Amino acid sequence: MGSNASDSAPIPYRQIRASYNKDTITVYQAYSSTIALPAVKEQKLDASPDFRLSRMTWVKPSWAWMMYRSGYSYKDTRQAHILAIKMKHEHFLHMLSLAVLTHDISTVATSTELRGKDEHVKVQWDPERTPALGKLPYRSIQIGIPVALIEQWVDNWIVGIEDVTERARALKTALDENSNLTIEELIQRRLVPEERLYELSDDLQKVLHMSG
Repeated sequence: MGSNASDSAPIPYRQIRASYNKDTITVYQAYSSTIALPAVKEQKLDASPDFRLSRMTWVKPSWAWMMYRSGYSYKDTRQAHILAIKMKHEHFLHMLSLAVLTHDISTVATSTELRGKDEHVKVQWDPERTPALGKLPYRSIQIGIPVALIEQWVDNWIVGIEDVTERARALKTALDENSNLTIEELIQRRLVPEERLYELSDDLQKVLHMSG
């Protein structure tokens, strides 16, 4: 399905790089301790009443972008725990098939729909980051799961939840001590997951505007 990060082929301007195996793909999101700890214990994202099914959730397949977004989990208490959430490929791909880019939303939904009735998955492409949070010249996907799909995502599409906060904090510590660590060294230390290009059909690439 993909290729190694070390491949010499040109890097697409927009791409999905992810940690995945033959059955599942991992996406990330950061939550407060009151949401994350029960979610891991019960393997159910809405195990805590603090998790709101009435609120859209953004997930990211990119570990480095999750580090950037959450400040390695130190940004604020609402992002104090980083969760690695596993989904089956079929559900991930179905989710992407419902996508619309955020700048195209006005053409497919009214403001009322966006407050809860719209089933379009929101997608935006933001500059990818290095593990040290430097900006890279290509873009990584961020996926907004709308309220209309949140319950289905929580109940049927998530097959595993792991708290990876300590890995994030250990990564920051390692980089603070030696900013010259290579991506290969960080992978060997298990501070960065090995992410490969996640290849999509031509139709899905068109849906996601992956040609730029």
